[in-house]
Amino acid sequence: RVQLVESGGGSVQAGGSLKLACSISGIGNFDHSAAWFRQVPGKEREGVAMIYGVGSDTRYARFVRGRFTISRDTAPHTLYLTMTNLEPEDTAMYYCANTYARAPSLDKSWFTYWGQGTQVIVSP
Repeated sequence: RVQLVESGGGSVQAGGSLKLACSISGIGNFDHSAAWFRQVPGKEREGVAMIYGVGSDTRYARFVRGRFTISRDTAPHTLYLTMTNLEPEDTAMYYCANTYARAPSLDKSWFTYWGQGTQVIVSP
């Protein structure tokens, strides 16, 4: 059974940094793509960053503007999101997600497995 557990959220001031981590278990030895999404109450869950299973190419949402970096370790399977120069608009619940789709897009409809989320709060 695939399980994803996020950690690393917290409260920071604008301009600060956070590093989120997502421990992924139960995926076996298969290529999988993984991503970070975020959601604020009343809004759709939106993609933040994605790393492909094959080749490890990455994709970022436009609002990232070079401030975030997605990365991962494979033993154990851990997904990271390093966030710098945070803005109050980055305040959200951040979720990691996983898919076995070969060429997913950074859209929640492509992702099958989800964590419970970790809260990020950025104050002005």
